[in-house]
This record gives sequence, C-alpha cells and structure tokens, in this order.
Amino acid sequence: MSKKHHIVIVGGGAGGLELATKLGNTVGKKQQADVTLVDGTLTHFWKPLLHEVAAGTINAHIDELSYAAHARAHHFSFRLGYMDRLDRDRKYISLAPTLNSEGNELVPRREFHYDTLILAVGSQTNDFGTEGVGEHCLFLDSQNQAQNFHRAFLEKWMIASTQSEPLRPGQMNIAIAGAGATGVELTAELHTAINEMRQTHSENISDIPVEFTLLDAAPRVLPVLPEKVSQSTQRVLEKLGVRIMTGEMITKATPEGFHTKSGEFVPAEIKVWAAGIKAPEWLSTLGLSTNRINQLEVRQTLQSVDDDDIFALGDCASCPQPNSERPVPPRAQSAHQQADILYKSLVNRLKGKDAVDFVYSDKGSLVNLSRYSTVGNLMGNLFSKSTEVKIEGLMARFAYMSLYKMHQQALHGFTWVVLMTLANLITKGIKPRLKLH
Repeated sequence: MSKKHHIVIVGGGAGGLELATKLGNTVGKKQQADVTLVDGTLTHFWKPLLHEVAAGTINAHIDELSYAAHARAHHFSFRLGYMDRLDRDRKYISLAPTLNSEGNELVPRREFHYDTLILAVGSQTNDFGTEGVGEHCLFLDSQNQAQNFHRAFLEKWMIASTQSEPLRPGQMNIAIAGAGATGVELTAELHTAINEMRQTHSENISDIPVEFTLLDAAPRVLPVLPEKVSQSTQRVLEKLGVRIMTGEMITKATPEGFHTKSGEFVPAEIKVWAAGIKAPEWLSTLGLSTNRINQLEVRQTLQSVDDDDIFALGDCASCPQPNSERPVPPRAQSAHQQADILYKSLVNRLKGKDAVDFVYSDKGSLVNLSRYSTVGNLMGNLFSKSTEVKIEGLMARFAYMSLYKMHQQALHGFTWVVLMTLANLITKGIKPRLKLH
C-alpha cells in the first residue's frame, strides 16, 4: 500500500488555518492525504482584532480557538513548534525546541517529512532599524503582545491615579507610530477604552490628562487607501482630539517619547510601533529566494521560484500579479483568497494536475474607528466591477463585521456562525464593556 501524500502547513494564521481546515474536511477526511498544521502557539486569534485586545474592548480568551481541538474536529493533525530549518534534499522541516517561561525545554527539537510544504507564517512589525524602538515601544504582532500591552496600559493608569506627586510630562500620553489601518484603529479603540475607564474605575482618574499623537512619514493617514477615505478618517480622529503628524519620520525612540527628523519631540511614555511590516527573518536562512523584507519569492501559482514542492501564502509571500509592478498586498483578504486558490491547486496536485494561477481581487478596505465610525471603500457594485464605492457609518460597520464572520464561517461553517452570533446578541447586555484585568 503506497504511503499517503503529506501536506505540511507552517503557520496557523488566517490563511494557514483556513487552508488546513478546508483540506482536512475533504482530502483528510477521505484519507486521500495527511494534513499537518504547525504553529508555535496553542491557540489562534484573528489578527485584525488585536488592537481591540490591546485596548481591552474585547476578551481574547473568548474568541481564541484551540488548534488541537480544531484539528481533531476537522481531520488534520496539529504540531506545536516554531520552524527554523529546512532540508529540501530530504524534504524535512525542523522545529526548534519549545521552552517554558523559565527557559526550560518542554518539547525537544523535532523533524517532520513533507511531500508538499506550505509556508504561511505571516509578518511582523518592521522597525526599520530605528534607534530605541525595540527597547522602548510596544508592538501588536501577536495575541501575547496585545495582552502585554493591555496589562502595561492598565498598570500605568493605576500608578497615575494613585501617585502623590504630579504627573511627569508625557506620562500618560500615547504616541502611535504608523497611520495605517492598525495605528488608526488602535488610536480610536484606546480613546474608547479611556472613556470607559473614566466611568468605571474605582479611583478618581477623570482629571488625568491624556494626549494622543499619530505619526507617519507618509503625507496622510491611511496612505494606501483612497484619499476620500483618508480625509473622512482624519476628520473623525481630529474631532476626538488626536494630534496627527504626517510627513514626519521618526529617528529615535526614548523612554520619554519620539524624536523626528524635522527636530520635533513628541512626549509620550506609552509608545506603540505600527509602521510597516516584514516577514520573519528566519525565512531568509532557508536557502529560498526572498526579497528585502524577507518575503519568499513565489510564482503566480504561489510556488517558490526555487522549489515546486514548496508554496507560500499571505504576508510572508511576494506574489507577482499580471499587468502590475507591485506584488499582492499583505492584507487579510489576500490570505483568504490565496487559501482558496491554493486549496484548488493542492487538490489538483493529488490528481497529478497543474497548480492554479492566483489573481488578486481587491474587494476594498474598511477601517473601524471603534464606536465613533467605520469608513472604507468597496470595489465593484451592481453595475460595474471596476467601480469604487465609498461607504461610511452603519453600512460600513456591518461590512466590517462581516469580514470576521466570513473567517469564522471558513473555519466552523454557516450554522455555527449563526448560532454564535445569536448567543453574542443575547449575552451582550450582561458582558462588561471593558476588560479591566
């Protein structure tokens, strides 16, 4: 009896987990192939919601998903560990030892054979080598980082509300580097969190001054989105009292704040870096072609330019597009679309057929400004696929919420999404609006 084809997916983000689920429910269930998902953490959380975890307006433990339990329910295997080595000749990946918080080894180094390897390890924040950023800024690349931010945020409020001496200049100021979607959404969400804290905190914190500053080297907020969306977003932020500094390049971060190239100093002891992304650096050590931000160079089929048995999708892949000089943008909708196409390619592969070319379809962009507004643009309407439609308010909020529902449906199915939506509506009134622990 011939050995079953082994598909190994490294990375359990939106694209990797959706692909593993779809493959498990079909070729895994029918025992046409073995499917294994590898990730360095035990649970999955949808990355576009990390800013809400950081602010405390959502409880990550309620929405997180156990990889092991999900794998068991959907006919694939889960292995805990971070990949750090690749042996293309033997077709093996190697996982680094898993350590506990004290540095003791929990799981030893292990190797796994693959017939087809998919790398879907996402991206991380790019500090561009800016002095002091790594030491003095907070990041939102993972659930742990978002939760650490939330704890640090609450601790600073506790200290400020109970200290006997006057506040230091910038002690409770918040400066966010990067006016893309993450920076903009985090700014609005933190503004909501502070208003909630002023109403619910046991200490008298209503007199604690907080100044928000949003900085970016680009000439406007949300520089990759249409200018109308950028203008609408800036108006909302300015009404909230946010200081917007565009066209300002940060040259240094210190415990006291940010220094910019123009000579400005922004006093803020709470600093977040959300400016730019790069793929994990270890990808450039595998012997595969990568670009300047460590993304794997792939063909339009999502296959590595160096190896037909290795694919990549999502933020860690640089995928060319026809009639465009730019690769597929690193966005959640890109990973979702690539997972769908790659599923078709892998089914074809098991049948001895060719992989399918990936063509990115821009569905538009939506930015959630917490309870204040939601703005964005949708590509295409009833009359023309090339038409761009700007939306705002309740309609945009509904469209934004539907993105997460689509991700949940890909993982759990339509019935589960309907039942969970009803359950959330029923319990909404008894849940705290802000996580204060």
